[in-house]
Amino acid sequence: DAIVERNYVRADPSYLKTLGQAHSGWIFGAIAELVDNARDAKATKLEISIDTIYSKRASGSIPLLSIIDDGHGMTHQEIVRMTCFGHKQPEAYEPERIGRFGVGFKTGAMRLGRDALVLTQTANSRSIAFLSQSLNEGKDNLEIPIVSYRREGQIMEVDITVQSSALAKYNLKAIKEFSPFNKYLIGEKAALFCEGTGTQIYIWSLDKWGSDYSLEWHTGLKGGSSFHQGDILIRSRRIRSRPGQISQQVRLDYSLRSYMEVIFLVPRMKIYVQGSLVKSRPLEKSLNKTVIETGNVMGKHVQLTLGRCQLEWEQANCGIFLYWHGRLIEAYKRVGGMVHGADVGRGVIGVIDVTDVMDDGNVSVWVHSNKQGFQDSEAYALLEEWLGRKADEYWDNNFDSLQLKKSNSLYKPDQEWVQCDKCRKWRMLSSNWDSKNLPLEWFCYMEPFKGSCETPEQKVEQGVITVSAKRSGYKNQQKASKFDDDAVNVSNTTEGDKDDSDQDMEDGKARGLKRLRRGLTRACRKA
Repeated sequence: DAIVERNYVRADPSYLKTLGQAHSGWIFGAIAELVDNARDAKATKLEISIDTIYSKRASGSIPLLSIIDDGHGMTHQEIVRMTCFGHKQPEAYEPERIGRFGVGFKTGAMRLGRDALVLTQTANSRSIAFLSQSLNEGKDNLEIPIVSYRREGQIMEVDITVQSSALAKYNLKAIKEFSPFNKYLIGEKAALFCEGTGTQIYIWSLDKWGSDYSLEWHTGLKGGSSFHQGDILIRSRRIRSRPGQISQQVRLDYSLRSYMEVIFLVPRMKIYVQGSLVKSRPLEKSLNKTVIETGNVMGKHVQLTLGRCQLEWEQANCGIFLYWHGRLIEAYKRVGGMVHGADVGRGVIGVIDVTDVMDDGNVSVWVHSNKQGFQDSEAYALLEEWLGRKADEYWDNNFDSLQLKKSNSLYKPDQEWVQCDKCRKWRMLSSNWDSKNLPLEWFCYMEPFKGSCETPEQKVEQGVITVSAKRSGYKNQQKASKFDDDAVNVSNTTEGDKDDSDQDMEDGKARGLKRLRRGLTRACRKA
């Protein structure tokens, strides 16, 4: 009888480089994978920085990217699961969890550099894992050294229940030989946990851009203004391609600080880049003429927030920010008339969470494994169509004329918000307060809130508002803009929101120029 042989997969070391190509289009997508893991670990603080370290193998100093969080850490079984190539998706539905595919750490780390070391600690254990192309160079099969310890009183001892002492010794020797980390440096980094929990990821042999590195980094000035804060930049400073886009001022595309400002729909975790705190920018709370559009796509409820942003108007940007499980997947997605005309939708920003539409209910999702786009599916096509229709309606109802003068951009958000640096809750400022006058570190007990962190976070009440800026060609228009049945306005404008262009129109001194409609007419689109 023939012997039945079971065929097990062998992973060639070159597969590590292949994994990194998942983020070949945008290197910040690789960093985002590691940020996702920190949020899934319930971290309250995350530090991302690049510094130099001495490497014996390189005979000199090399740049070292570090990503450190204070989450719950990983046990031996969990870090083995993280370093394996894919794993079963979670059976329980967790709306707040981003990780789904089991490849994020590998694809992210191997895109950023050739070698990565993970140091993680729970309340009762500590583990070190080494994912390295240098270590595996010339080998026939991929080797990932892992050393785990368990707490015995006040010290950590090698955990012989998950590995033998000889294997732990062998793995630790390999880590010290092929990395800049000796036992003293490992001990120094472990001390950063301060008896707490968390995960530290260190990546070196960073990706190259020609003869230099793909990333460049700057340390900010201590005590300086927000314009002198540290940042990590993509050296090419290339703007990502989007249909219909002509603007070349999309800082989010090459500035990590700008990307981290909007990466989460509801920002809670404190994120530091190059040692300085990132000031989160919740997009929904920074818009003018805000409306909420609701509807159904494939039987799933969707809610879109639309508004006008002064900063985006000045930079000629517009589009929809699509979030999935609270994490940004697509930014500045142009829909409807925005695709066909550069002037259409200028300054208009939309924010939507598409979790329900992009999850089919059977654990499967319509999101790319690199979390930088959506799969070509019926759900996504219908969502695009709905977004385009609502964005066009918003533009037609509010901005059918453009004032070709700088003063037209002087709109304030419907409300200004500030985030407490302790409880991370957002507080609405009164109309006579300017957020620019607040200190860099603000707490609930300070003016103008003068409350406590225990006070629940304020919610924006829904209701109909009047649009303060009159459209050109319509004199004495005081009535509220009428939207369809599923459009709800969420803010009240005041007389103080009017700018010089409004006054000019009231006095009859200026008339706006009608915008040029590009692309198909509305009648053709309906046909």
